Amino acid sequence: MMKRRIVGSIALLAMFATPPSITAQAGSQTTRDAVVTAEAASLPLGPAGLSETRMKTRLQRGVTLTTIVRGATDPSHVWTVETNIAAGSTSPDPDAPPRSLTDRASAEAFADRLRAEGFHPRVEEVVTPATADYAGGSIGWRVRVGRFADKATADAMLARLVAAGFTGASRFTGWDGSPTDRGPWRLQVLTIDPDRFRGSLLASYGPDLEDRETTSALSIAHGATAAVNAGYFVFDPASGAPGDPAGIGVYSGKLLSESVGRRPALVLRDDASRTRVKRLRWFGKVKDREGVRLRLDGIDRVPGLIRNCGGTADDVPTPLPLHDFTCTDSDELVAFTSEFGQDTPTGPGLEAVLDQHDRVVSLRSPRGGPLLTGYQAIQATGSLVDDLRETAVVGKKLKITTRLRYVRHHRIRPRSSMSIVNGGPELVRDGRLHVTPRVDGFVRPTDPSFYYGFSAKRNPRTFAGVDAEGRILLATADGRSTSSLGLTIVETGAVARALGMRDALNLDGGGSTTMVVEGQVINQPSDDTGERPVGDALLILPRAR
Repeated sequence: MMKRRIVGSIALLAMFATPPSITAQAGSQTTRDAVVTAEAASLPLGPAGLSETRMKTRLQRGVTLTTIVRGATDPSHVWTVETNIAAGSTSPDPDAPPRSLTDRASAEAFADRLRAEGFHPRVEEVVTPATADYAGGSIGWRVRVGRFADKATADAMLARLVAAGFTGASRFTGWDGSPTDRGPWRLQVLTIDPDRFRGSLLASYGPDLEDRETTSALSIAHGATAAVNAGYFVFDPASGAPGDPAGIGVYSGKLLSESVGRRPALVLRDDASRTRVKRLRWFGKVKDREGVRLRLDGIDRVPGLIRNCGGTADDVPTPLPLHDFTCTDSDELVAFTSEFGQDTPTGPGLEAVLDQHDRVVSLRSPRGGPLLTGYQAIQATGSLVDDLRETAVVGKKLKITTRLRYVRHHRIRPRSSMSIVNGGPELVRDGRLHVTPRVDGFVRPTDPSFYYGFSAKRNPRTFAGVDAEGRILLATADGRSTSSLGLTIVETGAVARALGMRDALNLDGGGSTTMVVEGQVINQPSDDTGERPVGDALLILPRAR
């Protein structure tokens, strides 16, 4: 009965634009479980008074899905061509924003070059709102060409620009983030009430950390009622092992990925109780019985490559978080678990393999090779090879220990019932709007284009939080389309607060944003190829029978 009710609701969700009078004809079973209503407390998007509908569906005991559609097509929106220079080689991710902003003088000079080639550009200032830790204001100037009724005409202009030796992209002006825009926006929110919930809530990365899986595949593999994509992850082999979390990762109580500085994380229990948004810092070490201790740089990642940075003081160019950037360190000590994959990363250096009793059973140089289930390994590179060679003797016991702290003297001790996924920036703290792009590495002083593309412009978003009653909210906002504009990072925080989140953080978004119910993707992923494989997902499981 429950499965039939959920499937009926999915069919209804696919018709979110259908008038309520038509939707109600879908069948009596569906209309009992999905109700379309106009909410008094509307979302803070666009001018007051925009139309807004909310459709609520009960998925299982203690779990509801709300689909929100706000506003309608805004006739002031057009397609245009935004000129840019190519993104840097440190950003292979397709979500990495191109460099589109410059100072006014340079923008005017570039516009003159376009005019000389027969184009008619315009130069526009980009002004952004302040956040909790970033002043905002004018962040640069962009150069655009044309105003077109459809994307095809904009693409034709782009082709002309490319033929003339320029680069750029077709953009919809509704994605710019103007507070006067009238929509449309489409969001979906999963709410889990721990007082009524009888299922399980967990994070999953799939068969192993180093490969990506789609959110729907992870959901189907676990028999989940619903799921959303979760944290940031390595996308390109040049930045590490694709699929590896680019930030803290705890799965069924096992800490399998270190933090990015003190970026915020979502801390969950499988019964959905006591959910928290915490800023965590990871520490790890290797020690022997004689008291020798070696500090770890990371866990379950390719040595020397620190995606999103936020590592140790000797990382280049910074030990601070820097989003969509890969810091490097030639001298590292990285621990591995068998959850990483069938083989550890290969390369110059030394590797000590430990059995299930923490005893060193082999040394490998160059490093890399198979790792049996339950075994661990320690890889050293650069100057740390000699340190490991002196400490790791075949037959000797070594203990790998890790810990998580959220303030100086307070620790989180992962248990089998716990999951932790990475995110950032923070959005809401203690019920107040608290967006922190600067401290979490989303502001690049020498590259305002990054903040423009990631934060100031509207994108698909996945975000999560907990309300004052302890309920968990997992939300997605579709974007990069004309049917749903997406959200700026400040809008994301405002929406999270309006939905009732007392504490909230941003999760991975863009083409990764996905929500799944009963194995079916119910939002509209923005990648041209459809649903994107991701690093991990949050899964809501039914009660075990």
